[in-house]
Amino acid sequence: MSGPAMRAFFNLADAWGLNNEQQRALLGWPPESTFFKYKAGQYGTLSYDALMRISLLLGIYKDLHILYPETDLADRWVQLPNSNSLFGGRPALALMTEGGMDALYQVRRLLDARRGGWN
Repeated sequence: MSGPAMRAFFNLADAWGLNNEQQRALLGWPPESTFFKYKAGQYGTLSYDALMRISLLLGIYKDLHILYPETDLADRWVQLPNSNSLFGGRPALALMTEGGMDALYQVRRLLDARRGGWN
C-alpha cells in the first residue's frame, strides 16, 4: 500500500504545484533524507500517520474535482485566498501545512459537507 499511496501523493503534489517543504509538511514532516528517498521511489513501509494523511489529501483532491469540474480551478483551490471562516482569508494550504492532521480533517469535512458527502 505504501508505494501506490506515495505515487498518488506525488501526483497530487504535482497537480497542486507544491514545493518540497509544503509536501513534507503535509506528510507530517518526515526527515529530509526520508522524504528524498520517497521521491526517489524508496518507500519502505509508511506509518499509519502518513497513510492517513495521504488518504485525507486524496479525499480533498477528489472533493475539489467533484465541486469544481474545471481541473485548473480544482487544482489551484488549495493555494487561493479563501473567505471561509476556517481559513481566515488565507489559502487552505496554509491551514493544512501549519495545522497538522486535525487541519486535514477539517478541510476534508468542509469539502465533504459542501458536496453532500457528510452531514
